[in-house]
Amino acid sequence: MRTLSEKECITLIKKGECFHAEVDDGAFIIKIDEYAPIICAAIHNGHRLRSDLTKTFLLSKEERFYEEDPYTDELISSFPIQIIGNDSRFEYDLNRAKTLSTYFKTAWNKQVWQKPLTQKQRAKSHSKHQAFYNVLEAIVTVIEKQFNNAIVFDIHSYNYKRIEKDSPTFNIGGGQIDVERWGNVVNQFEKQLNKIELPNLNVRAATDEIFHGRGYLITHINAHFDNTLVLPTEVKKVFMNEASGELYPLVLEELKAGFKNAISETAAFFVRRYGKRKKTQKADILSSTISAEVLDLDKKLFSLCKSIETLNFINPVNLIAQRNKFLKKNSHVSPSFNYKQLNLDPYKFKENLYNLPVSEINDADIQQLYRHVIDNLASKINLLTTIGTDDFVYNSLKYYGEPSPSDIANARFLLHLNDDELEKNEELLGADGAIDYFKSQAKEWGLNCKIEKSAKIVAKAMVNNEKALLLINKEALFTQKELHAFAYHELGIHMLTTINAKKHPLKVFSLGLAGNTHTQEGIALYSEYCSGSLTTKRLKTIALRVIAVQYMLEHGDFVKTYHALMNEFNLDKEFAFTLTTRVYRGGGFTKDYLYLKGFRDVLNLAKESSIDNLLVGKTGLLDFNVVSEIVERGMITKPKPLFDLTYKSSGDKVLDFVVNSIK
Repeated sequence: MRTLSEKECITLIKKGECFHAEVDDGAFIIKIDEYAPIICAAIHNGHRLRSDLTKTFLLSKEERFYEEDPYTDELISSFPIQIIGNDSRFEYDLNRAKTLSTYFKTAWNKQVWQKPLTQKQRAKSHSKHQAFYNVLEAIVTVIEKQFNNAIVFDIHSYNYKRIEKDSPTFNIGGGQIDVERWGNVVNQFEKQLNKIELPNLNVRAATDEIFHGRGYLITHINAHFDNTLVLPTEVKKVFMNEASGELYPLVLEELKAGFKNAISETAAFFVRRYGKRKKTQKADILSSTISAEVLDLDKKLFSLCKSIETLNFINPVNLIAQRNKFLKKNSHVSPSFNYKQLNLDPYKFKENLYNLPVSEINDADIQQLYRHVIDNLASKINLLTTIGTDDFVYNSLKYYGEPSPSDIANARFLLHLNDDELEKNEELLGADGAIDYFKSQAKEWGLNCKIEKSAKIVAKAMVNNEKALLLINKEALFTQKELHAFAYHELGIHMLTTINAKKHPLKVFSLGLAGNTHTQEGIALYSEYCSGSLTTKRLKTIALRVIAVQYMLEHGDFVKTYHALMNEFNLDKEFAFTLTTRVYRGGGFTKDYLYLKGFRDVLNLAKESSIDNLLVGKTGLLDFNVVSEIVERGMITKPKPLFDLTYKSSGDKVLDFVVNSIK
């Protein structure tokens, strides 16, 4: 952050330059990431009191803090233009006219000064007050010239326990707003504030219920500008203990995210109604540049976590030997799997993970996205450190979850279907032929990747994200339709998202967002449906994985699950072994139920909107709205699918009926 004088600030603003600076010895902060028709102010956020005033100041720090508006700067941290007061309102009050901004002796029926301020002291405070409004005027002038209109969100907080009646969480002050002209914007803001959800709190927004917006900031803007709307807004101090000053971080985090949405939606509405850009959306209100704080965190996170790929550690290194032994000895003794050693200190890793500077990210939603990723990675490390132990299954449940009654019912429904007769006698192709097919398809799609055989994977095929490598199980056999399906699944989705993620400045999309397994497998299966290669046999295989997870959790015994699957569903020995191994590797791996659940969830999403933005990398539905916002803001390049992912009928009435019956 720079340190600038009032005049230097105004010069930069007139030139249209972006900057972040403390002004007038730190009296206030001005941050301009991008010139937009929205200005956010937190003029009572500050707590500073200059040293020449402290000797005669009678209130304690706690008493002063009680009447200030702490953390209101956090509520506006997501926006491109911010102006924030650093000095205490007791030194001078920016929401009062200059001559009234310094209290003579008392405030709120409390004596503030031991004796009245000297003329020199008042003059110093008044000059800071004047500097603030000179800079604010410069910003509004430039914004009105560029966009025709401007909207200012003037954010405050209030103590509510001294108010006897029920009070709103958010109070918009309309006392100085031209309601005939701007009333629809006020109503829109109130509507958006009412959508905010806070943990364990009832939320309500109102206009002119407790406060009427009679402060000086709106008075000043109304006196000097005709095309700028100011929305004075008071936030109830539900995010802290107003008496002790103790912060409630979880409430503040949700409040920041809710405020970001409410303000940006209202600002977009304002611009569509009164500005030059009639198609303005929420994303257009926000900055299109990635902040240095986000890039710094992202770089550190990627450096710490780039080599942690679950399947690299969870696939048994002695799989072939144990499979041969198990199948030759009448399947009565559970295989004894060995695993690759974990090459990191889990305690040091988690310490470094939670020391990453997430709190320095200003954008509320992007900050939450990284918090989700960090929590997810911590759970993944707990999973990996317990491979081969009894604790593994519990960590798997924590990381992946378990099939719900609905998931199991969906699986049972699919398992009642009859196989396609055409698939039963189709010619099978081995690993070498499959590799030739996949290489040809990768070339056609322009995918720069490697394709190799492997004896170390359980699945028929899988993508190694770190190496952009498609591995084909050397023992696998494929029908022609399976090859087509696997090409779309592994190359068209998994490899594409791997390659796309490497192109972005944000490497978090290579690491994977929270819930990325569920989402990525869901898109991959959905791509099979879109390509016309999803078969009854494939759906039944996915359904069997759900039942296998259910039986693993119920039985806790490899042999019992193996025989139950083989006998109940008439499976051949090798397929039953593979299915059982998938869910018992590591000590009890619940991931496999997510394929069917992910397919259902992605299918339902595709019916409502485009899912193309999920292809930016290893994304998850949990943060899909944030990912889409990041794309729409131009922070990362919009991904291009290799084939149409729009939901439409497959042309097979039976398949469409089956797929749409998955609940």
